[in-house]
Amino acid sequence: MADFRTKIDEQQGNGMRLELFQFKRKSYAMARAVQATAQGGTAGQAAAAPVYVYPAHEATARQVRIVLEGGAALLEPGALQYAHGAIHTEVQRNESGGFLARAVKSAGSGESAYATRFSGRGEVWTEPTTKHFILAAMDGPQDSLILDDGAFYACDANIQVSTHVHRSVAGLFSGNGLMQPKLTGAGAFVVEAPVPVDEIEVIELDGSGELIVDGDLMLMYSATLQVDLRPLVQGIRNAMRSGEGLVFVFRGRGTVWLTPTAKLG
Repeated sequence: MADFRTKIDEQQGNGMRLELFQFKRKSYAMARAVQATAQGGTAGQAAAAPVYVYPAHEATARQVRIVLEGGAALLEPGALQYAHGAIHTEVQRNESGGFLARAVKSAGSGESAYATRFSGRGEVWTEPTTKHFILAAMDGPQDSLILDDGAFYACDANIQVSTHVHRSVAGLFSGNGLMQPKLTGAGAFVVEAPVPVDEIEVIELDGSGELIVDGDLMLMYSATLQVDLRPLVQGIRNAMRSGEGLVFVFRGRGTVWLTPTAKLG
C-alpha cells in the first residue's frame, strides 16, 4: 500500500474490516498579481508585466478501505475506486425498495435502489473525497439507526439496509412520504458526514421532553425515537412568517446526531 496515506480510524465487522485513511497533497491556486518594475529601468520607463504568485497549499482528502476476510460488505453505488483479491461482486436490491442517495433523484421519488455487494477476500478502495466519515458498529436490532438521505456509505452485509417512510408528511410528497435509509442488525458501518467527527453534536433524549431540529442539521438518529416531520408552526401563513420549512420533532428515548456547523463550509 502506498505510504502517502495515513490510517486514522478502523472498525471491525463480521469477516470484514472498515478502515479510514487520510492524505494531503499540494495544489496551486493563483493568489494575486504582483507588479514588478523592469530591472535597470529609468524613470518613466514602462514596468514589466505583472508577476503572478501561485502559493502552495495542502488539500486534505479521505478514503475508505474495506478489507474482506471471508465476509461481505455493501457499498453505495458510484463510490468504488478499485478492488483487488479473490472478490465476488454483485448488485443487491435493498429491502423494502431501499433508498440510497446516489441511486435516486429525490427523497420522495419512491424509486427502488441498489447497493454493490462485495464478498470473499481482498480489498475494496473507495473514491477519494474531501467529505468526512464516521466509522461505527451496531450490536443488533436494538441499535437500529435512521440516516439522513445522503449519509449512507457502506456497511457489513449482515446489516439490513431498508427504507423508513415518514407517514406524517405523506400528503406533501405525492403520496410517497419522505424516505430515509434505515440500518438494522449487527456489524460495522460507515456514514458520510459534511463535517469532521469532532463537530458532530450528540443529543441524548430521556423521554421527558422533545427535540426540534431543522432537517438540514440531522445526520442520523435512533430508530426507537418517535419522529414527526412537520412545519415548525401550524398554518400556511404562520409557516411563511416563521421563515422555517419542515422540522424534525423527536420524542422518546434515544440518540440524535446533529451537524450544527455544516452550513459554514
